[in-house]
Amino acid sequence: MSDAGTVTGKVVVNRVMSLDGFIAGPGHAMDWIFEYMTADTVPEVMAATGAMLIGRGTYEVGKRMADQDTSYDGGAQFVLTHNPPAEPDPAVTFLTCGLEEAVATARSAAGGKNLEILGADVAAQCLQRGLVDEILVYVLPLLLGDGVRFSPPGLGRIDLEPFSNTQSGAVTMLRFRVRK
Repeated sequence: MSDAGTVTGKVVVNRVMSLDGFIAGPGHAMDWIFEYMTADTVPEVMAATGAMLIGRGTYEVGKRMADQDTSYDGGAQFVLTHNPPAEPDPAVTFLTCGLEEAVATARSAAGGKNLEILGADVAAQCLQRGLVDEILVYVLPLLLGDGVRFSPPGLGRIDLEPFSNTQSGAVTMLRFRVRK
């Protein structure tokens, strides 16, 4: 995606997933991720990311986990929500606009780097509307058995083209282009 050549970064859905296809465990638990992943696990992804667009639910889970050492500097953070919190968060810009406008706003803030999409609902909506260029999945060596699936029911078929897979310790990183 590019707007007359002015935006060069890609829109990337970035996910950590258990081998059985869950991106969060029961009760939206995500602490299992940090047994394998830190901000230092994939420095090249961090360097390529200029901004993040996050769903409100993922933002709330992240706030609950803030006491853990999970710092992840992916640039400017935008949270797409219908209901911004009463207490502002100085590290986050809350957007109440439509999805396409939110993606355009966050891409602009990414400064030519990638826009990372976090959150199951926001990612599914972006995929349904053809706004995603790539999917990046970190597969961790565990089975959760239950939780939040990689994609929600009703997403529909999305054709992908694998272009990279790498192993870093126990983490397998898979990259796919979204066929448009």
